[in-house]
Amino acid sequence: MTKANIKRYICIHGHFYQPPRENPWLSAIERQDSAFPYHDWNERITVESYAPNLEAKILGPNKKVVERINNYSKISFDFGPTLLYWLERHAPNVYKGIIDSDRISKRLFSGHGSAMAQCYNHMIMPLANLNDKITQVLWGLKDFKYRFGREPEGMWLPEAGVDLETLDILAQNNIRFTVLSPYQAKRAREIGKNTWKDVSHGNVDFRKPYICKLPSRRSIVIFFYDGVTSRDIAFGDLLNSGENFGDRLMGAFNENGQSHQLVSVATDGETFGHHHQFGEMALAYCFHYIQKNDLAQFTIFPEYLEKYPPTDEVEILEDTSWSCSHGVGRWKEDCGCSIGAKKDWNQEWRQYLREAMDWLRDELIKIYEDETRRLLIDPWKARNDYIDVILDVSERSRNNFFNKHAKAKLSEQEKSKIIKLLEIQKNAMFMFTSCGWFFDDISGIETIQILQYAARAIELAKVTSGANLERPYLDLLRRAQSNVLLIKDGLKLYTRFVKSAKFGPINE
Repeated sequence: MTKANIKRYICIHGHFYQPPRENPWLSAIERQDSAFPYHDWNERITVESYAPNLEAKILGPNKKVVERINNYSKISFDFGPTLLYWLERHAPNVYKGIIDSDRISKRLFSGHGSAMAQCYNHMIMPLANLNDKITQVLWGLKDFKYRFGREPEGMWLPEAGVDLETLDILAQNNIRFTVLSPYQAKRAREIGKNTWKDVSHGNVDFRKPYICKLPSRRSIVIFFYDGVTSRDIAFGDLLNSGENFGDRLMGAFNENGQSHQLVSVATDGETFGHHHQFGEMALAYCFHYIQKNDLAQFTIFPEYLEKYPPTDEVEILEDTSWSCSHGVGRWKEDCGCSIGAKKDWNQEWRQYLREAMDWLRDELIKIYEDETRRLLIDPWKARNDYIDVILDVSERSRNNFFNKHAKAKLSEQEKSKIIKLLEIQKNAMFMFTSCGWFFDDISGIETIQILQYAARAIELAKVTSGANLERPYLDLLRRAQSNVLLIKDGLKLYTRFVKSAKFGPINE
């Protein structure tokens, strides 16, 4: 088969995400000096990436703007729910533009929207317990429907962290597909054939979708992106030229392959404009270049899936991710992954931070179950529905929640206690936000942030149950040694930067 006879489709996916940055006592982001000249990193990246991608410029020969492209309407994308929460309040025009882009894309892609859902606060799913996995998925789905006004067809897993249990939860909730790195495939075969092919070294054919059969007898579709090209977008110089970017995408098709092929790439959405200045312009010109020359057709995953259902199946490598070559070691041990740590630095602190957080989570579960036993019909179903109250803080919303989940008529004091217990659980999930482990030292602002969520949960636990969890938690945290001499360890970090973040008495 010649290249001219191949139906060529391209899908570019942007994973747009920032961790929740709000001080849990203020529900607001404090000034972050490292984001200078902006107030905080959300504000800076909005200016550099989120806003420019709504109207990415295409320049003519005289360097004048000849066209503006809404990149979101042409790519596949997911936005972190906690980031959308911030954008809605602090950059409403950008927020509205992103939501509108999904509606525009439905006209371009056979009724399918560009937006995918995302697990709520970017927890590494293979390292989470079952209840947290369920809540992360359900909160992500409800947040998506609230904002985009439709059910999602696909869901992005934080750091593409995957295991079969998580995939089964997605399938159980009518998610049709997710997207993974080619290095997360184990073996593949044509549907109906007996012989499997080992593809565990990144050699899976990424130009087609695969069905993944699950132990529950459910199934989910998996798209694997072009790993080499995606890496060069993020860390190479592909975005220096939109034309070169387009040529690279075209070069990924297999001239001897099947009659219809999908070349997909995936990278952090912030790559376009923040990590690479003017990257949004290169992306826009790539669309222009390929469409003008009729080289391929742009699509998104659900549209391609409707046209070309899987003819192959795949088994995945569990407990893997797209950003750690050691599986999910980056979020639980000194696996060797860093962003350029100094020679004498190590990341042993990750293990002890994980162990401290796991211990605290389990203690908070005991308190939650004990304190809600006589008040709520099913504490975990109530937690799953608490997102409704987070999204709509009205009295009506809160009353609907209590009418659905309370065992009996509640006093105002009991209602207040339940809300505090649910806030404990929210903070207990936020303290597992992936960025807290991602970087090279425990002293980073991302780790301080998740320690603040832990401190808030500890504080509320004492108010609701009388339990004092701080001392044993800090005994565990002390083992996490910083590479920065002035910080020393997790205990000093907590004392210096977390306790000082507390603001005023707890709302009774």
